[in-house]
Amino acid sequence: MNKSLLLLFWLLFSLPNWAQESLSVAERDSLTLLEKKCKVDQAPMQENIAFTPSLKSKYNSNEFQYEVKLAEKSAWEKFKEWLAYWFKKIFGLSDTKVSSNYVEITLKVLAGLIVIYVVYLIVKVILNKEGQWVFGKSTTKKIIHDDDIEKNLVHVDFEKLLKKTLKENNHRLAIRYYYLWTLKKLSERNIIDWHADKTNTDYLYEIQSKELKDNFQYLSYLYNYIWYGEFEMNDTTFKHAQKAFENTLQSLR
Repeated sequence: MNKSLLLLFWLLFSLPNWAQESLSVAERDSLTLLEKKCKVDQAPMQENIAFTPSLKSKYNSNEFQYEVKLAEKSAWEKFKEWLAYWFKKIFGLSDTKVSSNYVEITLKVLAGLIVIYVVYLIVKVILNKEGQWVFGKSTTKKIIHDDDIEKNLVHVDFEKLLKKTLKENNHRLAIRYYYLWTLKKLSERNIIDWHADKTNTDYLYEIQSKELKDNFQYLSYLYNYIWYGEFEMNDTTFKHAQKAFENTLQSLR
């Protein structure tokens, strides 16, 4: 009985050491087998490896960019977002995308209207043959040839024409402008119904005031005599006729 107990105790104490030795033998066998299967690099270690100068730039391409960078919004995009915000707020739109679509449509419509307006101004300038460019000073005082003055009476700046004519001492042409200016004033005051095909006698019958009728009859006489009769005047004769026209024009202002 005592021998059996001693044998049992010996086995209990020897078992861990035996197991540990078995594991060590197994690990050595595994390493030996691994070394046989693996090829060991026997090449000598290289020293002082030189890198190409362009090595850094080589890896700056899009293929090596692993962080996504958000593009900065332009001022125009920020402006459209601002408009979309106010469209949504003012019109009670349900979605920012919907308000952005309304902004796009509105901007396109405005751009179209601006283009149409600019084209209209260019065409107007070309048709009117004015010297001013599109954004020049707007005026109804158009430059009209002498042959077309009676047809465009309401658009003629007679005061400007007279200044130029008097400066040139063209007395006959000045009397013509004075007379046509008188017709324009009578038409503006609704005293006569002006028409390019009417005669001076037609206008005379339309004037109701006796005093104005007498003045107009005298002015018509001067006009016919000087312009159509090609009467050459001196300074004294012209000033007398000029005063008669200016007095009538003054009474119509």
